Amino acid sequence: MAISLSVVLLLGIVLVVFIRGGSIKGGPAIVAVLFGFFLASTGMAPSINRFMNSIADTINQISF
Repeated sequence: MAISLSVVLLLGIVLVVFIRGGSIKGGPAIVAVLFGFFLASTGMAPSINRFMNSIADTINQISF
């Protein structure tokens, strides 16, 4: 749960920066958010979640 919330927060911040920087306009941003929302309710959601968890685990295993 903490990883999911962190990813959502990070992606939300990136989206706001893109909108404010003019890299992406409001309309496409809304489409991107809705795409993510509807993608989360499909059969792909568990696979995406496992993929993101494996990336997070890999990052956690890297020693600095």
